[in-house]
Amino acid sequence: MHFDAQVLGRAANVELTIFDVDGVLTDGRLVLGPNAQEFKNFHVRDGLGLVMLRESGVAVAIITGRESTVVAERMAELGIDLVFQGQRNKLSAFETLLSSLNIAAGAVCYVGDDLPDLPVMRRVGLPIAVADADMRLSEYAVYQTAAKGGCGAAREVCELIMTAKGSLDPQLARFGMAVRPT
Repeated sequence: MHFDAQVLGRAANVELTIFDVDGVLTDGRLVLGPNAQEFKNFHVRDGLGLVMLRESGVAVAIITGRESTVVAERMAELGIDLVFQGQRNKLSAFETLLSSLNIAAGAVCYVGDDLPDLPVMRRVGLPIAVADADMRLSEYAVYQTAAKGGCGAAREVCELIMTAKGSLDPQLARFGMAVRPT
């Protein structure tokens, strides 16, 4: 994958990456069953990307407007403990993260897909929109993924940041890859 030099420059400074869930880690569709049962489709490659990014030393967090047991379970499975659910005002959770981790807003990447993500996207050093995001987000995004939300977009972002920080090749080496594919 080839990334623009300006985007790589910003990505090299990222200490924390925050992902929205619906429309970013999933395709955005809500499947509701009886008794308020909720189902979500997460892409396994996105999950591995999140783990590799976290293991590379970049903090990973989730800020989502909905409450979901499925999200809590998936994030626990991936070892992500910075999970903020039910956040109608995502800026509040964002400020909590900055304060608790002692990280500047400029060292944060935020990945979103819709209008509730804009307040945080306007504050971070690396705002990213997924390929199928609301078109108004592209005005604020420094990078827009080639992959759609829930279909590899998170993995793409993780690999972008690891490429910029020089940590992708060591992660790939764990799987017997000597070099990154072009």
